[in-house]
Amino acid sequence: MKQRDLEFDVPEPERSPALPRRRVQSVSEVTERIRGVLESELRDVWVEGEISNLKIASSGHWYFSLKDDKAQLRAVVWKNSARRMRFRPKDGMKVVARGGIRVYAPRGEYQISVELLEPLGKGSLQQAFEDLKQRLEQEGLFDPSRKRPLPLLPRRIGVVTSPTGAVVRDILRVVKRRYANLEVLIYPARVQGNEATREIVEGVRTLSGMKGLDVLMVARGGGSIEDLWAFNEEAVARALAASPIPTISAVGHETDFTIADFVADVRAPTPSAAAELVIGTKEEIEARIGAQQARLTAAVRLRLTRTRHRVEAVTSHRVFEAERGRVRTHAQQVDDLQRRSEAALERHVERQRQRLRLVEQRASAFRWERQLDDRRERVERGATRLTGFARSALTAKQGHLAQLAGKLESLSPVAVLSRGYALVWDTSRERLLRSPSDVEVGDRLRLRLSGGVLGATVTDKESP
Repeated sequence: MKQRDLEFDVPEPERSPALPRRRVQSVSEVTERIRGVLESELRDVWVEGEISNLKIASSGHWYFSLKDDKAQLRAVVWKNSARRMRFRPKDGMKVVARGGIRVYAPRGEYQISVELLEPLGKGSLQQAFEDLKQRLEQEGLFDPSRKRPLPLLPRRIGVVTSPTGAVVRDILRVVKRRYANLEVLIYPARVQGNEATREIVEGVRTLSGMKGLDVLMVARGGGSIEDLWAFNEEAVARALAASPIPTISAVGHETDFTIADFVADVRAPTPSAAAELVIGTKEEIEARIGAQQARLTAAVRLRLTRTRHRVEAVTSHRVFEAERGRVRTHAQQVDDLQRRSEAALERHVERQRQRLRLVEQRASAFRWERQLDDRRERVERGATRLTGFARSALTAKQGHLAQLAGKLESLSPVAVLSRGYALVWDTSRERLLRSPSDVEVGDRLRLRLSGGVLGATVTDKESP
């Protein structure tokens, strides 16, 4: 067989397709890509779950996990956001959190950065209200034993409230109707907003530190829980608890309750009702005095009646027949005691009437007309004293001025001229001459004498 016949075609090997070029990334680069995807897609999410593994760091940040029956999500509340939270979370509490997903690159973990946290089923304000109420109640700030009664007839009361609201007008209207001479001190404070808590606390501390103040009141009209929240702050509650004088909380309407209502000595349903609690009417005071008098009279009469019955029972017994005369003597003594008791009772009643008249006189002594007359007289006396002081000072100043004028006159060069001296000026050079060498013959001079001025010309010049 020829070599050519043995030849056959061998197919060329197929070429493999080109492989894609590898691009190797670092862990940081992959993490950054994950961060970009998550943080851009999940910038604002609402998450519902149960809090677990809560840790509050010394820096003020909160760390915990949100979980359900299938998964868990790490969460963090930064210090600035934690300050705005109205309540403190607890393990096991079901909440709704709002925030954005963030990637913590050092651990390769993702977490939600919480900006808003609310208890599930109730608002954060209501939860904060209940938490603070429970804590202060455990401390004993709501204990009835620490509540103080209001004085019977206060002379000065302090009110912390807004000076422009209807609350002030309602309180003053009740005061004017019941006891116009009562002195009312108003401490102006905002009762709603971010600065309300600080101003209310300052008002309570300022008024409670004043001497002569009998009652301290915090007052505000009705509103939502957000509007009344300043009176649910712990600082306001502790300021009221620390007040050395009785306190009244008159915040909101009758159905509104705040932490201040539980801490204060007396809770009033409205500001007007608070003013009525502070100031009893004249009829109420007289009725209380009359009731005390009636109770005293009835007690004395009852005791005398029981004593008489006992004496009669003893004297009627036959065993004491021989002693009947002595018993009659005692009976007569009892009658004397009864007459004396009745006389003493009448004197006591008269003294009570005199005390009532004295109270009425003291009440009338607080009339504004009399106070204005007294203060006007004090101003006039002060003006008279001030005028006398001014005249004395003016006389002293005039004498001192005369002494200085005399000294000035004695040092004046014009006074020297009156003793025959003269001042000579060179008119061409406008200077005062002190030596004959300073002028030449023909120079014009001006002479100042005591009586006037003369002109002269130098005609002769001699050496000294």
